[in-house]
Amino acid sequence: MCERDTVISVQNLTCGYGNTVIVEDVSFDIKQGEIFIILGGSGCGKSTLLKNMIGLIHPMAGEVFYGDEELTSAFGAKRDAIIRKFGVMYQMGALFGSMSLLQNVMLPLEEFTNLPQEAMALIAKSKLAMVSLENATYKMPAALSGGMKKRAAIARAMALDPSILFLDEPGAGLDPISSAALDELILDLSRNLGITFVIVTHELESIYKIADRVIMLDKDVKSIVAEGDPKELRDTSDNQFVRRFFLRQPELEAAEGTHAQTAK
Repeated sequence: MCERDTVISVQNLTCGYGNTVIVEDVSFDIKQGEIFIILGGSGCGKSTLLKNMIGLIHPMAGEVFYGDEELTSAFGAKRDAIIRKFGVMYQMGALFGSMSLLQNVMLPLEEFTNLPQEAMALIAKSKLAMVSLENATYKMPAALSGGMKKRAAIARAMALDPSILFLDEPGAGLDPISSAALDELILDLSRNLGITFVIVTHELESIYKIADRVIMLDKDVKSIVAEGDPKELRDTSDNQFVRRFFLRQPELEAAEGTHAQTAK
């Protein structure tokens, strides 16, 4: 099997807010077509790392490459060209409530292309069809379920045909059925379109189902404490924090189990 190309390379990235460092000196590569997941406990910097990777926040140090192009130092037309390589679905969908789904999905096309309205509408409808929302084209976001809003946000993120999609907590607030349907959509888009996914989540069932590879952040060390296949990390990691996370084992329970074994 051929080695897949690296599409994102994060090199020695340190990020935070003001003088407060949240994630320090992390490096990793993401391959073309991967479903790559960033996970960890609350406050470990998952969303902060994502925001630095997509250019919403400027890192304290380090670089983010998309292919051969470096995002953090780019500006003007060069920066715009890099940003067009990816689409983003924010945590709650971030749809504009005063616009129909069609209008929401057309927004990136209106901002970044000179296509006629008819062409933009056709593209937007095709993206909605890809996420099984062709019958909700003219509905307003308030009329949608949580799962439908997330799918609509993914359709908007795909409007410019990016090769990479960033999803921030896609399963947050969804019931198990909607969350499972979203997992299937991600897998379908990955398999059929070859889209590279970078997903921030802590939903273990989804992680086991869709992830090709994960990195795990720890707020105490402000860095990556594990990387690899989530099932292998669950079963073989020698880091107790990593094992507890993947086994959903409370720290107190883990400690009591250790004492009990010692007593024996």
